Amino acid sequence: MKLRLLTICAALALSAAGLHAKTFKWTSASDIPTLDIHSQNNALGNGVHASIYDALVYYNSRTFKAEPQLATSWREISPRQMRFTLRQGVKFSDGSALTADDVVFSITRAMARTSNYQIFTQSIDRVVKVDNNTIDILMKDPNPVLINQLTELRIMSKAWAEKNRSVEPKDIRTKDETFSHRNAMGTGPFMVKEWQPDQRMVLVRNPNYWGNNPTNVTEIVYTPVRAEATRIAALLSGEVDFVLDPSPQDLPRLRANANLKVMDGVENHTIFLGMDQHRDELPGSNIKGKNPLKDLRVRKALYQSIDSANLNRVTMRGLSQPTGTLVAPQVAGWTEKVHQRLPFDVAAAQKLLAEAGYPNGFEVDFACPNNRYINDEEICQAITAMWAKVGVRAKLRTLPLVTYFPMIQRFEASIYMLGWGVPTFDALYSLQSLTRTVGTGGDGNYNVGRYTNTRMDYVVDRIKVETDLPVRNRLLTEGLQLSNDTVSHIPLHNQIIPWAMKKNIEVIHRADNRLDWRLIQVN
Repeated sequence: MKLRLLTICAALALSAAGLHAKTFKWTSASDIPTLDIHSQNNALGNGVHASIYDALVYYNSRTFKAEPQLATSWREISPRQMRFTLRQGVKFSDGSALTADDVVFSITRAMARTSNYQIFTQSIDRVVKVDNNTIDILMKDPNPVLINQLTELRIMSKAWAEKNRSVEPKDIRTKDETFSHRNAMGTGPFMVKEWQPDQRMVLVRNPNYWGNNPTNVTEIVYTPVRAEATRIAALLSGEVDFVLDPSPQDLPRLRANANLKVMDGVENHTIFLGMDQHRDELPGSNIKGKNPLKDLRVRKALYQSIDSANLNRVTMRGLSQPTGTLVAPQVAGWTEKVHQRLPFDVAAAQKLLAEAGYPNGFEVDFACPNNRYINDEEICQAITAMWAKVGVRAKLRTLPLVTYFPMIQRFEASIYMLGWGVPTFDALYSLQSLTRTVGTGGDGNYNVGRYTNTRMDYVVDRIKVETDLPVRNRLLTEGLQLSNDTVSHIPLHNQIIPWAMKKNIEVIHRADNRLDWRLIQVN
């Protein structure tokens, strides 16, 4: 009788849980490039990875202050040594316990040759185990933004990686795959049930999750849909609950729909163009024997022939903040002065081209993604038309995210579009990645135009170790201004991100354009 009563109670409990089980269905234009947490530093991928894997620390979605995750506390032993106390009782989704060995392994893995996360590990010399619940991070030099950088270094099971031949991250520049590229096993609130790249991803709740997971969602279904109209149709029909990237032209009717709601926020994400300033001759150009993009006058001409106000009004429907620098206002180092753009001036652009020796312009390759940023392809089409007015004949080619990023990482584009968020909220992240001469340890890891400037390298290297905050902030601003003065890139705008969803969906809008999986409610 007792056993029968227990069985009935268990059945009733499962039935009640089933009544409250909710599926959250969402979509955006592109799929994540990999499930490997140390392979490709991609904003969409990092957001999804955060549902499966945890880091030592992570940002609070409401305050954006770093707070404990797998580490419960940390303290400075010396300017070059930080000690972290690990949370006890944490298990991976397969039931195995998290250990200090896993943390040492994972951060060391993020430092590997094939990792695209060295920008976050650049100051780390080594990670050592103190005891089963404690690790030390030993640094080459003092690092004032170490805690911010650790928010993007997620922790993997050492035993799982060794068993599945995934000790090193997948190299994004090759087509070779590791087990960790298509499979995942972390300590986060959800785990992967299914992933068919470019088709469908299904996540389910991790029964071994250590933390508070107040969401009523038990299953997350992600469907990447490149076509804007199809994404919106899926929301209107109820096929999906949430669209991460609704098109600007669809927003008025979405806002007017009583069954839907739209949440807006300025994203910590800047869109810009990069230029090949390394090769002596540009492939596919009609200019032979030299590279026009090495000439500052040419770069300024390309910049000043772009009508950013028109892009904002027509192409972006007001969902952009034109900018003259590489970072958004939330980022340390930003000032109103560095934010100011060079003026749009067709006559000045033509004069600069003539002075540089190209009175009739030139032909140049122009590569853009077509499913990564808001209206990315449309922006590039508009810029192509603007450049044509000053004689620059850009041969535009657009590619999906999954092939676009490995392509530019192989230095195969003359001019390219890139968007850059700043997860550390500190301009070092952008300056080191985008303007530091290509080197090791994260230096120039997305400087795919191979810009180089001796003063910039000096400033970036000083910022890495400067702990006097007023001095450091001045150096950050100097680096951003130097980028402006030398036109290392052509800044376009900071994205204003609208999220569209059914009326019954509750989420927290984050400046990094990520969902906090623990806080989603389907009412």
